[in-house]
Amino acid sequence: MTYTPREIVATVALGLPAVLGAGVFAGFAPAAGLAGWWVLPALAISAFAALCSAFSTADQSHAYPDVGGGYGYVRAQLGVWPARLTASAHLLGRCAMAAAVALMFGAYVVPDQPLIGALALVAGTALLGAVGFRFTVGVSVLVSLVVLGVLALVVASSFSIAPVPSAGETGTANELVGVAGLMFMAFAGFERITAPHRGERPHSASVLKIAIPVLIGLSFVVYLVVGAGVLRQLGSARLALSPAPLRDALVAADASALVPLVQIAAAVAGVAALHFVLLSAHRTLTGLVEDGDLPTRLKPGVLTFAVIVGSALAIILMPIAIALGVAACSTLFYYAFTNASARVLLQNDRTWPMRTACLGLGLSVLLAMSTPVPALLISVAGLGAGTGLIGLTATLREKRAASRQHTPQARTPGRS
Repeated sequence: MTYTPREIVATVALGLPAVLGAGVFAGFAPAAGLAGWWVLPALAISAFAALCSAFSTADQSHAYPDVGGGYGYVRAQLGVWPARLTASAHLLGRCAMAAAVALMFGAYVVPDQPLIGALALVAGTALLGAVGFRFTVGVSVLVSLVVLGVLALVVASSFSIAPVPSAGETGTANELVGVAGLMFMAFAGFERITAPHRGERPHSASVLKIAIPVLIGLSFVVYLVVGAGVLRQLGSARLALSPAPLRDALVAADASALVPLVQIAAAVAGVAALHFVLLSAHRTLTGLVEDGDLPTRLKPGVLTFAVIVGSALAIILMPIAIALGVAACSTLFYYAFTNASARVLLQNDRTWPMRTACLGLGLSVLLAMSTPVPALLISVAGLGAGTGLIGLTATLREKRAASRQHTPQARTPGRS
């Protein structure tokens, strides 16, 4: 199948707003606290893991076009219980990512009341989705241009003025793999193009064969130059303590006049990334309902409310560093299952070789197990609790259905 450069550009532009969210605006602070300048080579590992996972989800999306994301793929290929584990990992990761994006918005846009700003962003973005707003190609191009333009100004400012001597450096090379796991969440929005929602036109394999590497590669370059800029201007020790690294880098570079532009970019990126996150979680819940793992009487509005409540709880209970870690760890577990199911696809369903799924599986497990201990413990506990709850709900529903089938109907009074 042929394609045009315009199709490639449109596909990449559609995916960029889902990728350039909390990671580029807030992810470098906890990463620098762990690994200092080693966060830059760690980004290459994160990008490679994301590339393999993107290949897997693209192949599965074409093999199962009517299935709701990773949960549906795993259920179709590996069975019920692996699918429930996948759904639990995905929902926990989405709620944590929603919290990270919202808290980033609060730190940049409403620094005096970041928690209130974060909760307002979740409510506002959910309302946008409820009224039917979608990020079309045109809107996505506009968002991408705004965010990339402001990031370019931050990088130029960071490299144009000599930095003030920092108070020392932090982090070690021993945390390289752990930081690679933490920064994986910065690339996890690729499903915006590899696994489109129902009703959206899927992208052809020939388009994705170029668009996926371009999207991941462009995102990697953006993260690399922005990370290098803020590390140079702030130093790893100061960066690790910053709630809003790009804003503080501009202030340190004597470019405070540009801070309002960074706030605008953070707001635009926050809405775009959070919109994708909430829709993604809603799709997984919808799949659970359709397959009977959750009560079938649950309406879309109830599922939307459940996503909002889960995101709000994550905002209230998790600082942004923990939210970023849980989002990364849970999402990596999700892609471990997704890559495992992609390994068993038939050859006719493949665009990329099986070894990319094998690499994605191995890297996902390795990076997840290397994330900061608090994030790992929360993710494992959430994974177990979520899977148990889904299993219990499905079992009770099956028992009720079976009891209704075996209960004789009552006789009508007055009849023999």
